[in-house]
Formats: sequence, structure tokens, C-alpha cells
Amino acid sequence: MDSWCAFAWATTAEPWVMTDAARILETAKSVLVVDWPLVEVPETLARAGYTTVEHGGPEPDNYSAYELKDGEVVMRRVGRAPEHADLVFTHRPVDELPQIVEFAKSIGATALWIQSGLADGGTPDSKGCWLPDDESQRARGIVESAGLSYIQEPYIADAVRDLGARR
Repeated sequence: MDSWCAFAWATTAEPWVMTDAARILETAKSVLVVDWPLVEVPETLARAGYTTVEHGGPEPDNYSAYELKDGEVVMRRVGRAPEHADLVFTHRPVDELPQIVEFAKSIGATALWIQSGLADGGTPDSKGCWLPDDESQRARGIVESAGLSYIQEPYIADAVRDLGARR
């Protein structure tokens, strides 16, 4: 795994230590996905047992639930935002964060996970987590000033799989 998308777990003298990302995933039960780079994101969350709803477009009623049925992930349109989500994951530009943060707070989220879709240096990469330092600091400021935890890396699907392997 590249350095810009580090593992969700760090090894130390102890067998493993949770990062903030892993801690948030460990405690979250529900996730609202606001856009995604790959369908793997909502599907991996659903397979891991998270209640997963995605907002898939600009229309106010474009919400779908991802659920595990008979070992397969199925999507069903729900047509409305969830009443609650512990975590909001977004793959939207930093300029859209104020509105996303406001909405995240209104549904009781405690954390916002942003993914840029860029690899180190700005090269497009669907699993990329890199942001230029100034944008990363700006994004962190927007999220944390609203009282939410900020996660930028690792790639969320990798972190969810890694967490599942360590449970």
C-alpha cells in the first residue's frame, strides 16, 4: 500500500494500536456515503455490517440503501436521507464540505471521512486519499470547527477490510 493511504492499524510494541480511522469504524454502526469513487465503498461497508445509505446525486431524494441479502449486496432506493448516521463518507470537492458538514451534524454524525480520489502529487486514483497540504488543512478546519472528527486516509474500503480481519 502506498504511503498516501496508510494502513488502518499501526504496529508498536503492542500487537496493534488503533488509529483514529479504525477507532471511528469500530464504534460506527451507520454510514451515509455522499458520492463514491467506486461502488466498492458502499458495498464493502454493507458487507461489514454497517447500515449504509448513499446519496447518489444532486436530487434531494436520490438516496439508496445498500444491504446484505443472502450473501449478496443489494441496493434499494429509499428516496430520503437517513434520520441518523454515525459517520459520513464523502468523495466531493473541499468547497462542498461546509454544506456536507452541516448535513452530517443534522443527522447526528460524529465524524466525516473525506476521500479525494487523488494519489500523491495529484494524480487521479479512485482509491487515492491525497490532498495538497493547504486543501487538507482547510478541510480539517471545516470539519473539526463543527465538532466532528476528521479522517482523510486510509482508503475507507481498505480500512473496513483491515478492521474486519482484526476483529
